[in-house]
Parts: sequence; structure tokens; C-alpha cells
Amino acid sequence: MAADYRTPDRLLPAAAEEPAPHGPPKPVLSATATHDGLRFWQYMLAGSVAGVVEHTAMFPVDTLKTHMQAGAPPCRPVLSLRAALRNAVAGEGGVLALYRGLPAMVFGAGPAHAVYFSVYEFAKSGLTERLGPNNPVAHAGSGVLATIASDAVFTPMDTVKQRLQLTSSPYSGVSHCVRTVLRDEGLGAFFASYRTTVVMNAPYTAVHFATYEAAKRMLGDLAADEESLAVHATAGAAAGALAAAVTTPLDVVKTQLQCQLELERT
Repeated sequence: MAADYRTPDRLLPAAAEEPAPHGPPKPVLSATATHDGLRFWQYMLAGSVAGVVEHTAMFPVDTLKTHMQAGAPPCRPVLSLRAALRNAVAGEGGVLALYRGLPAMVFGAGPAHAVYFSVYEFAKSGLTERLGPNNPVAHAGSGVLATIASDAVFTPMDTVKQRLQLTSSPYSGVSHCVRTVLRDEGLGAFFASYRTTVVMNAPYTAVHFATYEAAKRMLGDLAADEESLAVHATAGAAAGALAAAVTTPLDVVKTQLQCQLELERT
């Protein structure tokens, strides 16, 4: 599953502002800048923790997705959800096998969330200064830059995670997988899917932003309160579902690129 830490802009903390002599106030980002009583680094830490919790909660679903995507190369039938579940829990571990590779996700998701948040805020600060406040191009551009940077951090551990998730995985754990891949395939193997990941996540971010804002405005008109929790939750669910539907084909490519050596062995 694609790393999902691309939060619509309005849910991110606004940067502290200080008035400028002329024109609109310019955002100021620093470790000591505060928003709602919290510093920037505290929001980064909170975002990282939230990302790890989110990925941990959804990890069994991600494992089934990996089995379905990796188990359907050319000339083989597509695995059903039931077949993917049987494959995942077969052998040692049982249901706990659904969490195989979880440590790799934790090692990657935390830093990736922090990088995404940092790059997004700094890019938004610079682009907003040039393009004006509340400019959708500035928000989309900031999201793409943040995606490129955070995917560079997350992709190596995502590769390890997906190789560990496979039932046929020969690796005993994260460190064994890292050592073996480095020895047999080289450092480049960890980044084999990086370009595909960026090509997938950049439009994911754009579709997610656009759908979220449109759904929020529509639901806000119906509910007479655009800022209600129900509106945010429904708009977020609709945005995530549509963005995932658009980018799932590339996600399949990414999974098979990351697991290609294991697939060749089976």
C-alpha cells in the first residue's frame, strides 16, 4: 500500500505568520514557530506517530494487497481475496503472518512522514510567497515535491516490507533481508520501484487534494457546516478511494518491481 501520509493542506498546521511592511504576511517556518501552542517539530513528531499508527492498523490489509498484486504475474490467474488470505496465513505464524514485515514499515513510515511534512511546509511557504495565498497550484506543487522527497526515504523500507510479506520469502527478518539484498542485488535493488512510486504517488496526491476539497465543499453545503467531523471524514474517504482507484495499476507495477526476484524463484 502506498505510503498514505498525503494529508489535504487544510488539515496541516498553518505556519506562524508575522506581518510584512507591504503586501500579505509571509509565513515563517522554524523549529520555534508555534501554531495552536505547539512548535513545528512537535507537529512533525505527531505526524510521524500518526503515520506509524495508521500503517500499523491497516497492515493486515496491506499484506493481503501485496499477495494479490505479487501473485498475479503474466500467464497466472488473479488471486482472489480469499486465496490471498489463505496464502498469507499458510505455514508458520498463522494469522500473525499478516504482520510479517511490520518492523520495516515502522522504520520507513516514521521518517517518511517527517520528511513529507517538512518539505511540504517549506515548499508551500516559498510557492505561496510567489503565487499568493490559497493558490491550488502552490498546494499541488508542494505536495509533489514532498512526495518525491518522502518516497526516496520510504521506498527502501517499503521494498523490504513487501519482500517479507510474501509467503515464499526466504528472509528471517528486516536485517537479514537488507544484508541479503545488498549482497546479492546491490543498493539499487532497494530503489528499483522509486520512479514508479513517484509516478504513482504524484497523481495520487493531486487527485486526493482535488477530490477532498470538492467533496468537502459539496458536503458542507448539504450539512450547513463544512468544518464538521462527519464532512471531513466522508470527504477524506471519498478522496482516498478515488485516488487509490486511479493509481492502483501503478501500485501493482511497483509491487512486482520490488518483489521481482522472489517472483522469479517461484
